[in-house]
Amino acid sequence: MDMVLALKALILGLVEGLTEFLPISSTGHLILAGDLLNFNDERGKAFEIIIQAGAILAVCWEYRVKLIAVTRGLGQPDANRFVLNLFIAFLPAAVLGLLFAHKIKEYLFQPVPVAMAFIIGGLLILWAEKRQHVIRVESVDAMNWKDALKVGLAQTLALIPGTSRSGATIIGGLLFGMSRRTATEFSFFLAIPTLLAATFYEAFKHRDILLRSEGDLMLFVIGFVMSFVSAMFAIRALLRFISNHDFTVFAWYRIVFGIVVLVTAYSGVVDWSAN
Repeated sequence: MDMVLALKALILGLVEGLTEFLPISSTGHLILAGDLLNFNDERGKAFEIIIQAGAILAVCWEYRVKLIAVTRGLGQPDANRFVLNLFIAFLPAAVLGLLFAHKIKEYLFQPVPVAMAFIIGGLLILWAEKRQHVIRVESVDAMNWKDALKVGLAQTLALIPGTSRSGATIIGGLLFGMSRRTATEFSFFLAIPTLLAATFYEAFKHRDILLRSEGDLMLFVIGFVMSFVSAMFAIRALLRFISNHDFTVFAWYRIVFGIVVLVTAYSGVVDWSAN
């Protein structure tokens, strides 16, 4: 096995796992990392599908008790409401994604637009954190369908690469009256149908690439495992972090990171390729 490719697989798996559930945009980081590592060809597209599956498995495993309880309780009011809320929150991004995914990828899946989204998203987080938070919803089980719809509409912003799906849903949840833990946990749960749908869609669209990539099985295994392990770490770390902190540090990270990308792009220090 090519050790250079194995190292790239390890790095990209780590990037996916650490950034998927933090409000800093996994898509944006993967676009930039793929450019730097020159791993954004057909093999890279197939690889991204696999490592995203690792992140999905991590959140399913972390919340396996809740998911099993909901599955066993289907038909009961609490379980039915939880599933309905996830479905309602999932729909807006699913519909808009199907309608506009091609145009978004054509024009926005490039380093400079991603960097701009990083900065704008960071500024929005700073603005949101300066507002007074009136907590109305203390747990995921206390959410109603209107709460779910609002978070789902916020998630549509994440169709713009660099915005961050988790960032849009968590900050949206805070603005809509949810506690930090509620907004964060619902973002995790909403990631399951959203990322599963995106993964299956991309796998079907790129099925020929996946079939041609059977020789890269070990690379896929390395990336999948690293994504799973690092996503588990990120989920647990974020839940511990928000018990005593707000999201300001993520806002400044986004702003600084975006500025660095813009400066290196326009100064020619880094030759960012156009995807």
